This record gives sequence, structure tokens and C-alpha cells, in this order.
Amino acid sequence: MMSKTESKSRRTPAKRAAKGTTRDTFRHGDLRRALLDAAIEMARQGGPQAVVLREATRQAGVVPNAAYRHFANQNDLLAAVRSECIARLAMAIEAEMNSLRPGKDPASYARRSLRAVGTGYLTFALSEPGLFKTAFSVPAPVFETPNPANAGATGLNPFQLLSLALDRMLAAGILKAKDRPGAEFLAWSTVHGMALLMLDGPLRGIDAATAQMFAKRLLDMVERGLGETKQ
Repeated sequence: MMSKTESKSRRTPAKRAAKGTTRDTFRHGDLRRALLDAAIEMARQGGPQAVVLREATRQAGVVPNAAYRHFANQNDLLAAVRSECIARLAMAIEAEMNSLRPGKDPASYARRSLRAVGTGYLTFALSEPGLFKTAFSVPAPVFETPNPANAGATGLNPFQLLSLALDRMLAAGILKAKDRPGAEFLAWSTVHGMALLMLDGPLRGIDAATAQMFAKRLLDMVERGLGETKQ
């Protein structure tokens, strides 16, 4: 017959293992980042509707309650994913803008800057449709204090990068001062509209060459429209 001491000794390793497993689960190296990465992948595959907090915890390998230490609810997680998507859009635009060299012609540099913003925007939309849709899953608060989480490496979000390009056009004398206020919305709505037509509208499924041609003509139109307004 097993003594109480022997019984306790035999049970202890199992209890310790179970306890250790629970502790490891809750002491995830960077649980918030793990949850966010899982949710971003959901967004990439299925857009904002695919971002589910419980599924993120499953993929991160933690119990559901552990997620509430970092995200209060489903909307909180989606907001964090949305910010990450906007930041990635900003980085795509920055990559295009960083490829430019100012040169000796400020007007040329300003025009190329504007085109770089549009090119980065459309390229991201078509290459990462799930993330793009998630970035605009709720209205963008452009009139509020900018959220640093929405920014790229420059510290600017996509709207601010567009503003930077337009300011270069203004400084180069391409865009007149009277036409500068609100110019972001004219350029943005045009390019965003084309992105939506290509993603979910009648232009969905067009081949890459046609999409590139349409994008070029659209940016030509935006550039000329902003640069040819009359007094």
C-alpha cells in the first residue's frame, strides 16, 4: 500500500508540470505583439470581418482571458490592426517617395512626389487588399490629432505624406495658394476611388498591365488637374 509521502511525491511532478504550463501560457514573451500579428494575418486573408479576438488567442497559443490584458474587446483589437494597416500603407508610400532624387528642378521633384504618393497608394491597395480594406474599415479621423501608431518611418501617416507632396507643389509654384486648402481630398478621393473600382468594382480582375496603364493615366489627370487650375 502506497504511503501518503509516496503518493504526494508521485503527484507533485504532474502538478508542477501543469502549473508550469499555465504560467508559460500567461507569460508569453510579447503577447500583445503575438495577438496583433495573428490578427493582421487574418485581416490580410479576409479583411476587417476576419479579425476575431478569440481566434487570435488560439493562434497565439493562450487562453482567451489572457487577451483582455492587452485588448479590451473585439473593437479594441480591430482598432490596433487598423492602425498597423495604415502605418504599412504609409511605409509603402514612403518607399516610393524615398526612391526620388530632388535634382535641380523643384517643379519636377514636386510632381514626382505627388505621383509617388499615388503610386504607393495604389500598389499597396492591389498587393494587400485585405490590409487596405481594413485600414479604411472605419472613417479616417483626418481632422483629429494624428495617431503615431498610424505613421510610417518618417512619423507621417498617408494623409500627411500627401500633404507633404502638395506642399512641394505649392512651393514650386505648380499649385496656387488659393487652391491649396483641401487639395488633399481632391487627390485622395480620385486615387481611392480607382483603388475601390479595381478591388471590388467593375475593374476587378483586370490584368496587371491594364491596371498599371489606368493608374498612370489617373495620376497624369490628378497632376494636371492640380497644376492647371486658373486664377
